[in-house]
Amino acid sequence: MNKPSPTIFNVRKAGAKGDGVSDDTSAFQSLLDLAGECEGTVEVPPGKYLLSSLKVRPHTAMVGYPTYAWKGCAGSVLELADPQATCLLDITLAIGARIDGLCLDGMDLGRDIHGILVDKPDYGHTEDSPLIERCKVTRFTGDGIRLSRIWCFRVRGNMCSNNHGHGLWVRGWDGFVLDNWLSMNRGAGYAALEENNAITFTGNRIEWNEQGGIVILNGSHYNITGNYIDRCAPGVRFEKTPDYIENPARIVGRVGYSTLTGNIFYRCGKPEWLRGRPGADCHLLLCGVRGLTITGNTFVAGRDDESNPGSLGYSSEPNWSPANGIVIEALRNVTIRDNVMDAAALQQLVVDLGGHGPGVVLGDNPGELVSFSE
Repeated sequence: MNKPSPTIFNVRKAGAKGDGVSDDTSAFQSLLDLAGECEGTVEVPPGKYLLSSLKVRPHTAMVGYPTYAWKGCAGSVLELADPQATCLLDITLAIGARIDGLCLDGMDLGRDIHGILVDKPDYGHTEDSPLIERCKVTRFTGDGIRLSRIWCFRVRGNMCSNNHGHGLWVRGWDGFVLDNWLSMNRGAGYAALEENNAITFTGNRIEWNEQGGIVILNGSHYNITGNYIDRCAPGVRFEKTPDYIENPARIVGRVGYSTLTGNIFYRCGKPEWLRGRPGADCHLLLCGVRGLTITGNTFVAGRDDESNPGSLGYSSEPNWSPANGIVIEALRNVTIRDNVMDAAALQQLVVDLGGHGPGVVLGDNPGELVSFSE
């Protein structure tokens, strides 16, 4: 029997109300199942749809009309209505899926509920290849987007903000993280805390994340280029943890082998967020990594906004940061040069904790500490 031709299914025509009152879970899931039979698309017109967890099928799409802004949700809004859910959109088995133009609002419900989730027991034998684009993912008690054991993915043009966990959490490899806004998350903007490598991370705005802007533990093969990193504690943390054991017979699996180029680091290390983490009071923290090129970046200190009381970035206190610009320890074959550090820190531009192997080049990083007497 031939597979039916791909079809566009409209959730309104299937009975979804989108009125912010009715439970539209059944209408959505029935169309997602139909779309899975023909590799079709579920179209989500503007409205507010109250939902429990939905499962997306392989080679299907959910497409909405994005009109959201920094404040508030608008356009095609999927609002979590189940405090017992694990996530709102489960794309674990959705190989080749596309999630486009939706506003996912977790409503601060429940505990550890994620916005978009991949949660696989192993990596399998096929590239996952999901595309998540033009979505806002906000107010989830877990992570905004959580991709566990992901193999090939694209996350671009999204806003992941005000989540209780991380904006984007990745365990896996072969990904593109492009042109996103990762802001005001209680975790990190981007967190890779398990095995991770081969990520192109370009053109993102990463700001106001309590546990760091970009946090990479035991990762490698990153191209981190042209990002704006503002008010994160720290801006970038790239570290080999003490419990991680490298296999000397393999290159992939060693920690490092990455490039950080052309990024702007501004006022990282917000004092109120350090919470006993003095090492986070810096723009850039590198520990135990090898094979890095750090060049062409700009570092500058700052404080919370002094105007606009009531805004997210306002503080009446002169909470300048960071204390230190770059903190390094136990590096091997790493170049850190030709970065600009004018007014980059309050105490030290570079803190060298030693323990390095061969081939560490540190120099030609012009700059000076913050001066309040000019």
